[in-house]
Amino acid sequence: MDDDRLPDEVVLDMVARRLTEATDKPWHVTDGMVRGSGSVAVVLGEDHTGSPGHLDLDFVLNVDRPDDTTISDCVAGYGGTTEEAVDRAIQLWLGTTGSALFELLSQDGSFAGHFAADAPDGFPGWHAIHGGITGWGTGDDFLAVQHWAVDNPLLPRLAPVLGSTFERDHLIGIKAFFGGGKDTETTEIRVNGVRHEAASEMLADLDWPRPAEGLSYARTFVLLVHNETG
Repeated sequence: MDDDRLPDEVVLDMVARRLTEATDKPWHVTDGMVRGSGSVAVVLGEDHTGSPGHLDLDFVLNVDRPDDTTISDCVAGYGGTTEEAVDRAIQLWLGTTGSALFELLSQDGSFAGHFAADAPDGFPGWHAIHGGITGWGTGDDFLAVQHWAVDNPLLPRLAPVLGSTFERDHLIGIKAFFGGGKDTETTEIRVNGVRHEAASEMLADLDWPRPAEGLSYARTFVLLVHNETG
């Protein structure tokens, strides 16, 4: 893969095309952002890695009130070229973060699942929309971590660590990315785009599979819509 990042306008065009395909509705680039219908937009956030295959994406529900309607996330892709890596990153984002955000807009269960505030597999006190769980890797067990994540809900485990750390009482985006193999391992929980160290360490201590051969990774995203304890 090349070392040079793609120009922002090229990335935005790629995001618009993939959003149009995923939602079957037109998205277009204007004024440095990808606009959907109404007040919805996607903008590129400030990259914090410098990697050409890494994207910081901000989903803005209302461009007139971005401060309290923006859900931030980041994602990295892989591929033989920078274009392939960026396109893969966009698809990973769409299948996880995007599915939760589209469900917030549709509210019909067509993109992601809902968990009530008192659901055993949910986040206590919050209505949650759980995006897709995507897996990838190498070797015979490359989907092992994804399968574990499907069978072992993360929200009840994250709640005791995260519950009192939120800076607002609505639209909390939580990304989980974890996996590895025999000699490598990564765990990352980000809340509204910012790494949460305690939750990331908690994730590292869980008994998800570490393949003896090959690699296995999983990524998912949950949107906590509103706090129902007040």
